[in-house]
Amino acid sequence: MLIDLQKRSWQWIALVFLAFIWGASFILMKRGLASFTNLQVGAMRIFFSFIFFIPLIIKNLKKLNSGNLKSLLIVGFIGNAIPAFMFATAQTGVNSSVAGILNSLTPIFTLLIGIILYANKVRWVSVAGLILGLTGAVGLIAGAEKIEMDASNNWYGLFAVIGTMCYGINVNEIKFRLRELDGVAIASLGFMFIGPFAGIYLLFQDYSHVTGSAEAAASLSAVVALAFFSSFIAIILMNILIKFTTTLFAASVTYIIPIFAVFWGIMDGEGFLPAQAFWAAVILAGVYLVNGKRRSAGKPD
Repeated sequence: MLIDLQKRSWQWIALVFLAFIWGASFILMKRGLASFTNLQVGAMRIFFSFIFFIPLIIKNLKKLNSGNLKSLLIVGFIGNAIPAFMFATAQTGVNSSVAGILNSLTPIFTLLIGIILYANKVRWVSVAGLILGLTGAVGLIAGAEKIEMDASNNWYGLFAVIGTMCYGINVNEIKFRLRELDGVAIASLGFMFIGPFAGIYLLFQDYSHVTGSAEAAASLSAVVALAFFSSFIAIILMNILIKFTTTLFAASVTYIIPIFAVFWGIMDGEGFLPAQAFWAAVILAGVYLVNGKRRSAGKPD
């Protein structure tokens, strides 16, 4: 049976699968951070993804031109590099479940940035969703209750928020400025620009504290899995979804990501407090308002 992303049913299957592997990314980052610094984990994620993309980079290199160069640089650095470092940094202060929940702000920033930078129209219900979602994020970050870490580290959640802002720019740039390229070409050419920089950074890092450590081997394996599934596979699938659907449908993967992120976190021994569930519900309610009204209005996204 062939996969046909023209059909709505296959679009939803792809969306759920994408949420599953992206939801696992937060626990994989946590595993990587057990042995490596946040910057090392971010750089490794980018570099290993770049390695996986090399055959596709070679195949699609001819599609690079002066007309799409700027947009591909934005996709590479803003859409992929910055979030890789932001989420790894966030998880030095908040657990994987919280990071996964904050990732659900992506559709809200997709709409907000679309309004500001891409001349998208906005309705009052969408504005209400923006406000509600951002309120939920503030509540989740500012909450005094912590499960594993000191409450003074809550503000690290802001790094995850910055990461979702970058995702919002990325989604809009792909949809409105890279219409002529397919999702695989966009993903591979985006990593072509950032992979070598990540590799150079990793060459000058000190790994003496993890040399020969069994835990380091497990952490490295987790980061390789993170790069393959949550960057290489997920980014290709995300970009394809954007091309076949709408910006907000594709970004709505973050409806489901928190469910899997919390699931993986609980399986790893993390707790989940009622207050966190409340603020997560507030965020998702905001995302629902942002998405629901635009779909019902029948406007293209």
